[in-house]
Order: sequence, then C-alpha cells, then structure tokens
Amino acid sequence: MAKDSSFDIVSQVDKQEVNNALNQAQKEIAQRYDFKGTGAEIDFSGEKILIKANSEERAKAVEDVFGSKLIKRGISLKSFDSGEPYASGKEYRIEGTIKEGIDQATAKKISKIIRDEGPKSVKAQIQGDELRVTSKSRDDLQAVIALLKDFDDAALQFINMR
Repeated sequence: MAKDSSFDIVSQVDKQEVNNALNQAQKEIAQRYDFKGTGAEIDFSGEKILIKANSEERAKAVEDVFGSKLIKRGISLKSFDSGEPYASGKEYRIEGTIKEGIDQATAKKISKIIRDEGPKSVKAQIQGDELRVTSKSRDDLQAVIALLKDFDDAALQFINMR
C-alpha cells in the first residue's frame, strides 16, 4: 500500500528580519531630506509598530519606506497589517502589526479552496495555526501548492514536504 505524502501550510515571519527592516527604515528616515522637521518616526513596541509624523502624507511615506525595507528582506507585505492614519494631538499616527499564523477564518477559506478547486484525492486538516495537506500523490500536492501561490489573504509558506 502506498504511503500518504503531506506538507504543512504556515504563515511565519522571521522576527529578526522584521527588526532589521525596522532599523533600516529608521536610518533612512533620519537621513532623508524630505523627512527633516516632520517629526517622522517609526518604532516597534512589543507587538505593535507605531508610525508618527506631522501630516497624514508623511506618515504614509514612512509606511512606504518600511514596506520597501520589508520587501528587500524577503518579507511579504501581506504579513504587515497597518491601520488608517489618525490624528493624535498635533501628529498623525499609523499602528500596524506583523501577522503570524493562520487564523481560523483564513484556514477555513484555504481548506475550502483546496476542496473546491484542488485534486479530489487531497485532504486538508486545520491544526492550530497551520494546515496539514495530505494525499497519496505528490503531483496532487504540487498542484495544491500551485493553486495557493496566488492566495491574497495571508503570506503562506509550504514546509515539511514528506
């Protein structure tokens, strides 16, 4: 009897790379002429990333700088969840978080895509904040990976191919 093959779908972010991107963004903001005198800052406090500037446009520009640094470090922008700019006193702030793990709603959506559009022999199980996909055929597993490459709701990685 043939043994089942499997792989895991996860959404992980390397915290050190996020920290490096944040440090690079802080340096660039400190050095760039267009940020001089705007009070532009980006800080990381535990779970939240806080962006501050004296105008909404400058706050969005700081967010763009941070996004470009994340991309250069190989981190998908789908992992960075930022809110809308809001006024706080005389400055504008944007709060953002780095998303890790696959929440239940997203896991169910992925599982439904696999059931509806994937090969019939493939089964997906939700295990905490990841999914385990199993099948007798490795080719079917490859088809599922190709199907989920364009998934928009989360940055997915495919690990533990057995």
